[in-house]
Amino acid sequence: MKKILCFGDSNIFGFIPESGKRYPKNIRWTGILQGLVQNDFEVIEAGCNNRTAFADNPCGNLQTGYKAIPPLLTKDLDCIILAIGINDLQFSYNQSLEQIQDGIEKLVGIAQEKCPDAKMILVSPSVLTEDVLKSGFSAMFDETSIEKSKHLSAIYKNVADKTGCFFIDINSVAKVSSLDGLHYSATEHKKIAHKMFKILSLLFKDF
Repeated sequence: MKKILCFGDSNIFGFIPESGKRYPKNIRWTGILQGLVQNDFEVIEAGCNNRTAFADNPCGNLQTGYKAIPPLLTKDLDCIILAIGINDLQFSYNQSLEQIQDGIEKLVGIAQEKCPDAKMILVSPSVLTEDVLKSGFSAMFDETSIEKSKHLSAIYKNVADKTGCFFIDINSVAKVSSLDGLHYSATEHKKIAHKMFKILSLLFKDF
């Protein structure tokens, strides 16, 4: 059985827009993906609310991506899906676009160094919408965050091309909920799962 590590933030954790609760496993895209791949893969969920990719999160190592991921990078991983980075746009971190690219490249480098034989899928975060400013997350994100999020797809594509990762622009797959401008509805989780399944079918033609 092949192993897939899905590493990321609240949209891997399964944060429900507005309510703040967690979707059950059969609704989270990682859980749906497990059902699609059945016994050919073990899908390992490693999502954490408020986790950054590279900015040092004051909440600690678990919520700081580059510090949280090393213990999860075991030699038996066949694929690593990195879907993280939107929280680095919180205005408190004040990250430039150049710092964002360097930080994502650093995170990918850590994963590739630990698991050189694993296939790597880099997923760019969704563009934030104005709805985030009407939600409780307005305490974290502002207009500048929204503007920076529009550049993430190009940044992640550059990193993927440079590092040899398979790239997915999540904006072509799913849209964030109008309830908070940040997280996904159950319907969007399903879309993401089916997209990931198609990609895995391309990367692993023997399953």
